Amino acid sequence: MNHFLEVVNWSQIWVITAVGYSVVFSALILLIFVFKFMPKVLKLQMKRKLKREGKYTEKEGEEEEYIAGEVNAAIGTALSLYFSDLHDDESKIITIKRVERRYSPWSSKIYNINNVLPTRR
Repeated sequence: MNHFLEVVNWSQIWVITAVGYSVVFSALILLIFVFKFMPKVLKLQMKRKLKREGKYTEKEGEEEEYIAGEVNAAIGTALSLYFSDLHDDESKIITIKRVERRYSPWSSKIYNINNVLPTRR
């Protein structure tokens, strides 16, 4: 073990550790920005598409519609309950029937016997 401590270059270990942590945290920060600004980018693209088709007119002083998190949770719960009711109700009772097993070479005891020659004494 002492030989390992003599061979290790601690400056390289600290550099690798710092680079690793910085890569992970910068990736997390990048993901935060992606998830924060993605709805705005998608909404902008949708506005452009609707303007090209002539279906969108921008009114001055119009506020953006905001739906609270509680409303989203209620809508999601209602949809989940609705789609779960579409399936048939089953009895949720499991029956286990004992079945006589047919012959199988995997369960045969003859194959478990070791073919060892008798030793002389």
